[in-house]
Amino acid sequence: MLTNESITQLAKDWYHMLDIHVPMVDILPYLADDELKMIFPEATVYGHAGFEGWYQRVIRIFFDEVHTVKSVESTIDGDTASVKVVVQWEASVWNAPEPYSKRIKLDAYQTWEVAAKADKLVVTTYTVDELKYHEGSATL
Repeated sequence: MLTNESITQLAKDWYHMLDIHVPMVDILPYLADDELKMIFPEATVYGHAGFEGWYQRVIRIFFDEVHTVKSVESTIDGDTASVKVVVQWEASVWNAPEPYSKRIKLDAYQTWEVAAKADKLVVTTYTVDELKYHEGSATL
């Protein structure tokens, strides 16, 4: 069922999975395949295969991640919704041969397109619109 509550829960579940680096088999059901388009600052990826390449790279770069959903605003139209998400992201990164890791802390402003497919919600489009770094944060 496509409701504001179910979309907010989808966002919370999504970020929790990213925090704990779940296996691909657990995260792919949250994403459409054929029509999936994900636009990140560093890359645009398509479908499950494109997401898998991106995901496998970032879970090897970032650690001690914490995503905190700050807001989810949905505009529902039948079986689809346009969603504005603001999430605070904190993560550590270590770049060899630096002696210490660095901490990134930012707010990510995103636009998602979500669809109700069978008995579940899936993300069809995921766009990172803007990153706003907190004071003292390392940068990407």
